[in-house]
Amino acid sequence: MKFLVRLVLTIALLASLFLSFIPAALAAQPLAMEEFMVPSDTPGIKLYVRNKHPQGVSKFPADKILLYVHGATYPASTAFDLKLNGLSWMEFMAAHGYDVYLVDLRGYGKSTRPPEMDQPAEAGEPIVRTETAVKDVGTVVDFILKRRGAGKLNLLGWSWGTSTMGWYTAQHNDQVAKLVLYAPQWVRTNPSLTDAGGKLGAFRVVGRDAARARWLKGVPEDKQADLIPPGWFEAWAEATFAQDPQGRDKAPQTLRAPNGVVADGREFWSAGKELYDPGQIRVPTLIVHAEWDNDLPSPLAQAYFARLVNVPYKRFVEIGEGTHTIIMEKNRRQLFEAVQHFLDEKVKPGE
Repeated sequence: MKFLVRLVLTIALLASLFLSFIPAALAAQPLAMEEFMVPSDTPGIKLYVRNKHPQGVSKFPADKILLYVHGATYPASTAFDLKLNGLSWMEFMAAHGYDVYLVDLRGYGKSTRPPEMDQPAEAGEPIVRTETAVKDVGTVVDFILKRRGAGKLNLLGWSWGTSTMGWYTAQHNDQVAKLVLYAPQWVRTNPSLTDAGGKLGAFRVVGRDAARARWLKGVPEDKQADLIPPGWFEAWAEATFAQDPQGRDKAPQTLRAPNGVVADGREFWSAGKELYDPGQIRVPTLIVHAEWDNDLPSPLAQAYFARLVNVPYKRFVEIGEGTHTIIMEKNRRQLFEAVQHFLDEKVKPGE
């Protein structure tokens, strides 16, 4: 019996030591990065695409290729590929052997900004509606599949990105292996935090203080101090607000974001209407949500989950002590691990 106890303790210790080395091992994995400006379906508009994958590898099976798209206000690279504690989510996936891509939709990040964004906001109507974003996603999917000679890939969307990825999948199930929706957008029962009210122009302007206030909205006061590790918000803000050439040199810094998503919110989600039908999605789907998400609360994610009636299988993961932006909070590894497990597993219902 004593031998068995010592054996169990030894195994537990070895497992603990092994797990402690995983972050360093992932961070040390040699990765290659490539960047592209992919022409969209609109003349003059190009989409910024970044790729990271294990160095020296150029052939990947469909289930090892993934494309990520951002939400309503901020670009992809400054969250998905932001190194915090030495590691980004994009690199975490690439270190697991994946061919990982991110895209900035038109009007965001390093992609071309439509000409309306060089005029006063009030001079134009809201630009980059969700339907346009879905077309941009389709353009990049076609680019990746052609580049790798693959027939399918995995899709990952955050916030508004769940609508672009979900809607795209509903129309192109044959090109999607698995679908991951982090903080899904759905028919609202609460006010939108991106809609300040009033007449909508072509775009809106946001600042750093407003970004932080929105981030922490709904978090219990006694939990706010340690939710975001020291320096993480500042690292994200520096990277994000540097993306807008019109606002990065202002004091305080500002960032322009297209208003198409806000217009869709008013016309559909906040009006009790569905923009598309999740029942048309027919691929394995994971919903990931965080407890304190005040932008898109749990009931929205649960309602969306219930509408996935034609998928081979589905899963809902709720992470405690996290917000809409858990991707850059103390519990981010729970998000990373939950998504990675879903992507890696080989589930065949009925076996």
